[in-house]
Amino acid sequence: MRMEGTDSRFSQRHPFIFGVLMIIMAVVLILGATAFFRSMGISDGIRMFGKDKIGVVHIEGMILDSTDIVDWIRTLKNDESVKGILLRVNSPGGSIAPSQEIYQAVKALNDIKPVVASYGTVAASGGYYASVPAQVIVANPGSITASIGVMAEFVTVTQAMEKLGIKPEVLTTGKYKAAGTPMRDLSPEQREQLLGLMQDLHEQFVADVASARQMNPERVAAIADGRAVSGRQALALGLIDMLGSQEQAFAKLKELCGITEKAALLEGPVEERTFIQEILGSFKIDLSSSLPTGWTFSYK
Repeated sequence: MRMEGTDSRFSQRHPFIFGVLMIIMAVVLILGATAFFRSMGISDGIRMFGKDKIGVVHIEGMILDSTDIVDWIRTLKNDESVKGILLRVNSPGGSIAPSQEIYQAVKALNDIKPVVASYGTVAASGGYYASVPAQVIVANPGSITASIGVMAEFVTVTQAMEKLGIKPEVLTTGKYKAAGTPMRDLSPEQREQLLGLMQDLHEQFVADVASARQMNPERVAAIADGRAVSGRQALALGLIDMLGSQEQAFAKLKELCGITEKAALLEGPVEERTFIQEILGSFKIDLSSSLPTGWTFSYK
């Protein structure tokens, strides 16, 4: 009884503070639910109980490692409730092997479920390579794509070191081992060997694009000179299937899946974060002004 009286008097004596505490508790509960849905890869918790689900795979930034993306593709592949997958690509490319691993994962996925690729600002080089096995590729007219080719960059500092009176020593067990070291200029033999390596990687790129797009390899090779093209140019070259936005890509995917109503979206790969990190990452306190008006709450 004494506890109830104390609580009642506090709420009556300090209605403003009590109200603020209630708001904070409500926000924390909402953010907690949001964090849970995000950790499950569910972008729209309200629609999570829909009968049909669509998976979304984000391929963003430089492709340097494929582990998270391939794991997420495998998860969607094994989930029978997922009817189709949208690849949302915003990537200028990256390393060859990770791009190839994503390529193989998308290819295997497309054999089981419809896959539609949607290109944002850029889906070039490795970004195009990784997503090209999609059943349908949709790009905005102004999306930058293609750039089929291989590039290697080397920086040498030999002249600068000579000016400083520094003479580096590089010991190897073979004449090709130190190719690319900044401590030594490329020898003619090393340059030829590296160009041969790049040519082999280039031919793999061309062959995989030709296979995925069902195009003549010679036709792909003719435009595989590293050129980047717009979405509209890519359509004319046969590198994509249609022009359209992300929403139009979703509509095409739903058509392929036979989905006529709204579907829940499972988006990933999801960044591994603890529940507390999700809460703290979504809860912002602005201390630039005096409390309580300096408190702000926002969703990321």
